[in-house]
Amino acid sequence: MNDTCAICGCPLYRDKTGRAYAQPTVEGRAYATEHHYVAERFFGRSQNKYPTSQQRVRIFETCPWGLEGKTDFFCYECHELLLHNPVLLPEDIERFAALVRQRGLSENAKTESGEKLARRINLLNEVIATGLKALTAPS
Repeated sequence: MNDTCAICGCPLYRDKTGRAYAQPTVEGRAYATEHHYVAERFFGRSQNKYPTSQQRVRIFETCPWGLEGKTDFFCYECHELLLHNPVLLPEDIERFAALVRQRGLSENAKTESGEKLARRINLLNEVIATGLKALTAPS
């Protein structure tokens, strides 16, 4: 188990009560949370604890990145606020939608197949990876 956040590197806070989770305190902001690299719902599973939760349709039969079930630990801020709420501006959406159309991944009507969705998920990962590579490349 990691003692620091995989993104910001802050020391993670853990307690057995969970009372500090998401609180506007140093402990709440640094509260240790576990995150799947590739969402479980993409494989037809959900960790949702509600009795009404249903099995989901698989988007991927096998994980394209070989990371099915793999997780890491993050602070509350990096996990819940950064990873789960990316800021996508209207121009970002427009540019991504154009790329989706260019790659033949748009849909005029939904079908029974989730193949195009799976390919759009792969494309978004490619966009992020390409941007990170460009921003971290030596100048």
